[in-house]
Amino acid sequence: GEEFYEASPYEPVTSRLSDIFRLASIFSGMDPATNSKSNHCLDAAKACNLNDNCKRLRSGYISTCSKEISATEHCSRRKCHKALRQFFDRVPSEYTYRLLFCSCKDQACAERRRQTIVPSCSYEDKEKPNCLDLRNTCRTDHLCRSRLADFHTNCQASFQSLTSCPGDNYQACLGSYAGLIGFDMTPNYVDASTTSITISPWCSCKGSGNMEEECEKFLRDFTENPCLRNAIQAFGNGTDVNLSPKNPSPPITLPPKTEKSPALPDDINDSNTMYDTSVITTCTSIQEHGAKLNKSKEQSLCYSETQLTTDIMPDQKTFVDQKAGGSRHRAGRILPFVLTLLLKLVV
Repeated sequence: GEEFYEASPYEPVTSRLSDIFRLASIFSGMDPATNSKSNHCLDAAKACNLNDNCKRLRSGYISTCSKEISATEHCSRRKCHKALRQFFDRVPSEYTYRLLFCSCKDQACAERRRQTIVPSCSYEDKEKPNCLDLRNTCRTDHLCRSRLADFHTNCQASFQSLTSCPGDNYQACLGSYAGLIGFDMTPNYVDASTTSITISPWCSCKGSGNMEEECEKFLRDFTENPCLRNAIQAFGNGTDVNLSPKNPSPPITLPPKTEKSPALPDDINDSNTMYDTSVITTCTSIQEHGAKLNKSKEQSLCYSETQLTTDIMPDQKTFVDQKAGGSRHRAGRILPFVLTLLLKLVV
């Protein structure tokens, strides 16, 4: 009755491996002539030896996983797994990933990559258990169960993304893969092939009975997983993907729309030109349309500007009030005529 996939209990990985991918491309050597002759997995081991922490913990797990206990038991699998977990948990991924996911052009390199986790102790066993039995064993341990759920969350093939990985995030998948090493569900390369990468835990689906379909589906999550394969190949080639910006730009806020002022001659440079022009334009419009316009801000502004001009520059009063004075003069002549006409009508 358990769910086939369980949700990861870990925080989602949002950052990417761009810097480490670039390092991988530098270490791999971009020159084709050099690239065809170099053993990138050997280079990764040399780089680890130059770092004290990586060298100490790598030597520690190799020694533990290679130590013979008896004629029937050539190593302590439990101690080997513990030493491997310490190595991958405490050594920076720029070293561990290069050891696990180095690109190879020949079988010697691919075999070194396969031997990275000392598979004779940490991975292989006398007989392959059933994959569903191995999954059940993993789920009885809370840490193994969490790591397996994390792997399914971050490496489950997604055919709606460009890279077949959820969110096109290679780092999350590679990190989940490395997190499984050191448990009963430890994955590894099944052979030293240079043409294809096949990953699998040490198990098979023989004896699954009526659960064979579910078992095959679980196994294919490792052996036929395009997300995991693409992530490993991308790291080996030093080609990370970065489809979304890390710091998205804030939304652009447009300024409020303003009316454009009429163009002015080039020789007008006064700082108040824009304000004066807008007032003149408004006043001209009000004078042209007369009573058609209701009182408004523009009209008040025009009146205020006119009054201001009249008060400050009395010499201009005759010019400003000339039209208004002419109107009053015409009204004075028309009024007696209207009164005479009304008297005639009354009589």
